[in-house]
Amino acid sequence: MKLAARVSQVTPSITLAIAAKAKAMKAEGIDVCSFSAGEPDFDTPVHIKAAAKKALQEGKTKYGPASGEPKLREAIAKKLRTDNGLDYKAENVIVTNGGKHSLFNLMLAVIEPGDEVIIPAPYWLSYPEMVTLAGGISVIVPTSASTGYKITPEQLQKAITPKTKLFILNSPSNPTGMVYTPEEIKALAKVVVEADIFVVSDEIYEKIVYDGAQQLSIASLGEEIFNRTIISNGFAKAYSMTGWRIGYLAGPVDIIKATITIQSHSTSNVCTFAQYGAIAALEESQECVEQMRQAFAQRRQLMLERLNAIPGLSCPKPDGAFYLFPDISKTGLKSLEFCDALLQEQQVAVIPGVAFGADDNIRLSYATDMATIEKGMDRLEKFVKSRI
Repeated sequence: MKLAARVSQVTPSITLAIAAKAKAMKAEGIDVCSFSAGEPDFDTPVHIKAAAKKALQEGKTKYGPASGEPKLREAIAKKLRTDNGLDYKAENVIVTNGGKHSLFNLMLAVIEPGDEVIIPAPYWLSYPEMVTLAGGISVIVPTSASTGYKITPEQLQKAITPKTKLFILNSPSNPTGMVYTPEEIKALAKVVVEADIFVVSDEIYEKIVYDGAQQLSIASLGEEIFNRTIISNGFAKAYSMTGWRIGYLAGPVDIIKATITIQSHSTSNVCTFAQYGAIAALEESQECVEQMRQAFAQRRQLMLERLNAIPGLSCPKPDGAFYLFPDISKTGLKSLEFCDALLQEQQVAVIPGVAFGADDNIRLSYATDMATIEKGMDRLEKFVKSRI
């Protein structure tokens, strides 16, 4: 059978492939230091698991609404009002099978063949692939360390054409960890409103910020930008619920209704009893989020100091998420060659920057323990010194 042409247009996830290779090596007894996966190493907090267990015991194991459990949609809307200053109701929210699924639903709902989507680079690797699957065209706008890997209002304005439909904003960023300041967000919002385009704000790392950095939701800056914004978020990063697969999309009712229709014919409802764990995550103590954030902050400091002490590597200090995105250009290697050799020679797994549109960089996740960071940095230093 001949496969659909769209399959050949999409690149498999490099991050998942490298993480799988590292896990396979570990299963063979090889001592691998893995900085590859964007996944907290903490267990899901006890009270969240307890809520899911209780839901199971109460028989909440049947089909639910494709849009999500009503109580969870209400809880998400309340969170957005309280934490982000966004006047959403339950009807403005759809619960999805992870944050990735929320964005995939959105692309299918709003992108038509030929529509352009502006994506600042470095970018999360799935953004362009989703646009491609929806028939759209990704307009990649390169950024650099000199601007904190952030798109400027001038760059955004220049990239907009009559075919522009959507701008993707990710703050805090995967892979760079950079956070747009409130002033930078306001400047980008002005361009979006004047151009009359839409923006999707991927806020999955909103709770993981450091050194007083402020994550500001672009939709909170007034009615005009609010009406042009769709929020993507989820529970994976802040609550260490990666395997639970619970995300959400919030925005104008007509767009949310469209994504509900799409979801009703693809996955239907998110796992019913898991949604009750998500309700507990939002409604009960947030102390667990702060404890994890503080641990990430300590790890960030250690890894950043060790990495910037290695001759030939340089990395700006990230304000959020749990990634470092150092420049490796002085080694003379491009990212894929660098990562392959590092894994084979020193058993350290990192992600090549080419996956994020930046071939002179690599991504390291510090969502792991301090001992692994120390050992992995020793090995990375040895590897780089052998190349310079």
